[in-house]
Amino acid sequence: MPARSTNAIRNFTEKDFSSLALLGRFRAVLAGVLDKGEVVTHRSFADSKRRLAIGDYLSLFLLGLFNPVARTLRGIVQASGLPEVRQKAGVPKVSLGSFSDAQDVVDPALLELVFASLAEQLPETGELAPALRLERWLARDSSLFAALPRMAWALYGGGRDGFLNNAVRLHVSFDLLKDAPASVQITPGKKCERATLRAEIEIKPGGAYVGDRYFGEDYGFFGHLSARGCPYLIRLLDRGAEPAVEEEIALSATDAQNGVLRQAWVRLGSARSRSERLRFIWVRGDNGEILHLATNRRPEELSAADAALLYKKRWQVEYFFRWVKCLLGCGHWLAESPRGVAIQLYLALIGAMLLQLDLGRRPSKRVWELLQWHLVGMLDDATLAQELSRQLTAEERQRAQKKQRAAK
Repeated sequence: MPARSTNAIRNFTEKDFSSLALLGRFRAVLAGVLDKGEVVTHRSFADSKRRLAIGDYLSLFLLGLFNPVARTLRGIVQASGLPEVRQKAGVPKVSLGSFSDAQDVVDPALLELVFASLAEQLPETGELAPALRLERWLARDSSLFAALPRMAWALYGGGRDGFLNNAVRLHVSFDLLKDAPASVQITPGKKCERATLRAEIEIKPGGAYVGDRYFGEDYGFFGHLSARGCPYLIRLLDRGAEPAVEEEIALSATDAQNGVLRQAWVRLGSARSRSERLRFIWVRGDNGEILHLATNRRPEELSAADAALLYKKRWQVEYFFRWVKCLLGCGHWLAESPRGVAIQLYLALIGAMLLQLDLGRRPSKRVWELLQWHLVGMLDDATLAQELSRQLTAEERQRAQKKQRAAK
C-alpha cells in the first residue's frame, strides 16, 4: 500500500488489512534487500534440510511484537502450530530449538538495510518551517531499555544500594522533517552517546544535528562535527559563567518576538582547551528558563528565531522513545543476546515505520488498540478499515484545533 500523506485522511479498504498485509509488505522489502546481496546470509540458510527460512523467522518475531497474546518465545513457537496463523502469516510450524538458534545466525545488518529502505520511503510531514528545510535536521538522542540481570553484556553501572543496572541503549538520529528515525545504533547502556555519533559520522559524514546538553559537555566535539561537515544546534550546560564574547550579533524583531534575548560569536572553555568559534544564542524558554544554544551556522543560514523553534522541535524524538516503549513493548525481551536484542529493536522500529507508511503517522494508543483487536480476531477487516478512518479523522481534527489554540 503506498505511503499516505500526513495532511489528508483517506478511507481504508478491506484489502489494506486482509491476511496480515503488514507482514507481506515486510517480506517484500526483506526480499528486495536480500536480492541485492549486500549482506551475506549464514550458510545454514542454504541447507535444504533447514525448515525455518530467514523470512519465516523474522516474520514470526515481528508478529510476536505486534500480537498482544504471545509475549514469550515459547508463545510465538506455540502460535506457529496453529493452522490459521501458519496460513495468514505464511510461516511453517517451528520448534523452540530452531527458533531460539536462529538469532545466532541472522545478521542484524540485514535488518539495518530493511530499516534504511523503509526510512527513505517515508514522506515529509510539512511540520517544519520552510527556512528549516534547507538542511536535513536530525534530533540526536538515546534512550535506555531495562535489561534482565542475566544479560551481563548490557551492564550499565552502579545502581541503588550497590546493585548493578543492566540496560540496552538505543541511539537515534531522528529526522524532524519526516517525524521518524533516519538511523539507529544499538549498544550496551554504558556506551557514550558522543562516541557513538562520532563513530557514525566517521563512516558517513554529513547530516545536521540537534542535541541536548550531554552533547555540549565536550567543547572539542563541536570542532569534530564541523570538520565532518555537520551543521549543529546543541544546548549547553549552564555553568554559571558567561562565555568569552568575540563579537555581538544584532537581533531582528522576529528574533525578539520568539524569545531570543541575545546572540554572539564566542569561544567556550579555558585557554588550554577552547572550542571552535561558534554562535551562542540566549533564548527564554516557555517556562521562563534561559536556554543556551550553540551552533556553527551563521545568522543568514539559521536565524536565532528559527534556532529557537528548531530546538523546540527536538522534543519529537522524546515522544518517539515514549511511543516505542509504551506501544511496541520494547524492554520485554524475546531474545537476550546482543544479536537477539538488536533483531528485536530493529523489528520494532521496522514495524513502526510500516504502520507510519500505512497510516500517514505513527498510530496513537487508540489506533494501536484497534490494530491489536483485529489481530486477536475481534474486528474483521471491513470494520477495522471503517474504525481506523473514523479515529484518524477525529485525531486530525483534534490536532488542527490544538494548532489553532496555540496560534492565538
